[in-house]
Amino acid sequence: MRVLGIDPGITRCGVGVVDIDVSRVASLVYVAVIRSEPNLATQFRLLKISEGIAATITRFSPEIVALERPFAKENRQSVTTTMQAMGVAMAEAGRAGLPVALHTPSEVKAAVSGNGAATKAQVEAMIARILRLDKPPKPADAADALAVAITHAWRGTGILGSGIDGDVSVSLSGGVKTRVGTKLTAAQQIWAQAEAQSRRSGAVRRHSR
Repeated sequence: MRVLGIDPGITRCGVGVVDIDVSRVASLVYVAVIRSEPNLATQFRLLKISEGIAATITRFSPEIVALERPFAKENRQSVTTTMQAMGVAMAEAGRAGLPVALHTPSEVKAAVSGNGAATKAQVEAMIARILRLDKPPKPADAADALAVAITHAWRGTGILGSGIDGDVSVSLSGGVKTRVGTKLTAAQQIWAQAEAQSRRSGAVRRHSR
């Protein structure tokens, strides 16, 4: 599955394309931020966002477009411009004949970090880990777009099949724990693997002293 994730915004619109294989492993295809100048009239800013999204769809041929839905309690002006950018993104998806999926910020945070109240830094760290990157993409809008794409690919799909069974207990960043006998989400499995590797590395260093 190839998913185009979009973090809609009128000044910076994050776009990220992710491939998900049959074992639910995510791979980075493309990530960028489409920018528009604040001194332009709104219609021209939206046109630039629209053209950037259209070019991304043409170049990478995603199967579905996933967008982050704005949080209703945000600044009213911010929500208005975000909804405008969201509208042009949906229009470009429609022009290409692609389905559209919407995900809330808490859904995205929970999907990639196991914690619906995760901080931006925690989400960015998990995106880097999930996609096997040396560091999180910058600015944050780019990482958010990838998080939306991964969220859609993983939402309701269960575990990755990475070999970690559901009969373990693992603490995650943000204080999340899974109960013994509970299957881990895809994000939790990756975090558990990283924590286990970190503990093993620490034990080896202590033993060698």
